[in-house]
Amino acid sequence: MEEAVLYDIDGEGIVTLTLNRPDMRNPISDPEVIEGLLAALERLDSDPAARVAILTGAGKGFSSGGNINEMKPGGNVNGGMPIRTRLNYKRGIQRLPLAFSKLEVPVIAAVNGAAAGAGCDLTCMCDLRIAGESARFAESFVKIGLIAGDGGSWLLPRVVGWSKAAEMALTGDMIDAAEALACGLVSKVVPDHLLMDEARALARRIAANPPHAVRMTKRLLWEGRRSDLATLLEMAAAMQSAAHATDDHIEAVEAFLEKRKPVFKGS
Repeated sequence: MEEAVLYDIDGEGIVTLTLNRPDMRNPISDPEVIEGLLAALERLDSDPAARVAILTGAGKGFSSGGNINEMKPGGNVNGGMPIRTRLNYKRGIQRLPLAFSKLEVPVIAAVNGAAAGAGCDLTCMCDLRIAGESARFAESFVKIGLIAGDGGSWLLPRVVGWSKAAEMALTGDMIDAAEALACGLVSKVVPDHLLMDEARALARRIAANPPHAVRMTKRLLWEGRRSDLATLLEMAAAMQSAAHATDDHIEAVEAFLEKRKPVFKGS
């Protein structure tokens, strides 16, 4: 069987992560997909050559979320016992939002086709989202009598605001790419055939900047979601002292004064 998550890095430090279960529309609740994605994120964060990542789905859909076949009585999700279900979530899909929250490399979700349930929440775990015109999003847990067990109730309001998140979560209705753009769930909608080209263009704009500054900036943005201002300022001061000491900062200042393009080496 092919790898559940594909990892590819190019010469510009752009990593492409591909959910690789197209025959099932890339559900992320299956253990091999969860483990594959966790391994890819660990590899991404520890690779000094990696500057930015793009997450997408193979085939015609980004991610169908949970594998409903595994939700029937006695299936791998509920195990027939509430206490086992709780442990399955904690040891399974709930590890994903925690891993994304600790990740320092920025991740762009390139959303092709449907992103439903946990698939929608997966896009919210990423830092930026762009969509093809055929993309669809649904916080659809209530449609099957469930709640967002993967952190969606924390993630979605921070992306689209309370009111829109409540509408999406309480109705479970699908929204199209245009509505996703209007509510801020995605920052750009492009023709389907240009989705990966646009994602790579955005990735190159990020990768062109000093990598240490990019990683620290992402860390501060995530911390700002949960910290008070005083705490964030303390963290920013500590990070800024490190940023000032980097060769890339010195190179940026010298290049500006010499009116030339800087060359950043990640040092």
